[in-house]
Amino acid sequence: MGGTILRLYPSYRGSLVSLTFEPLAIEGVWRITPTPFVDDRGEFSRIFCADDFSSYGLNTNWRQVSSSLNYKKGTLRGPHFQFDPYSEIKLVTCSRGAVFDVVVDLRLESKTFGSYVSLELSEINSSFVYVPKGCAHGFMSLEDATLINYFISEDYNLGSSSGIFWGDEDVKIAWPIDPVMVSDKDEKLPSLNELRVLLGNSELR
Repeated sequence: MGGTILRLYPSYRGSLVSLTFEPLAIEGVWRITPTPFVDDRGEFSRIFCADDFSSYGLNTNWRQVSSSLNYKKGTLRGPHFQFDPYSEIKLVTCSRGAVFDVVVDLRLESKTFGSYVSLELSEINSSFVYVPKGCAHGFMSLEDATLINYFISEDYNLGSSSGIFWGDEDVKIAWPIDPVMVSDKDEKLPSLNELRVLLGNSELR
């Protein structure tokens, strides 16, 4: 499943800069794109506005801000998530280079459980992806020296950290190229069928 855009919601609030909110095909997943003010000096963009996010029912409180530098094109990370009660919301952008970004729905009650959306994040389009609780997030770098920035709503918890295997045969993520680098940990992440059992029974985790 690709990143189908349903509607666009520009938010101007009387400013020369704005954020456009685009809901994607998985409920709660958004692409958020700044519209900059441009003059002879360059550009000025607002990348976050609590009022705008609140107006769409989105999180405005971030516990952590992290970055990920990926040396080589074809580096694959994730998709990752944390089990309840440490489930996270993430706001992710690419400040250098470009990535093929993926969100996988792992909410058992969701009508799109096991499906994914994908989009390109890059320093050119300046877009963010908003990842709700219960979804796994991952990406593949499309250029060398790609830099990703994350806003995260919860603290990292090692015991609840998990993910889904990037090559799962049921999810069938259409990665644009074969990965050239994946961590040993990510190669051993559970399948969708294994996660279905783990998500339904916390005593097995």
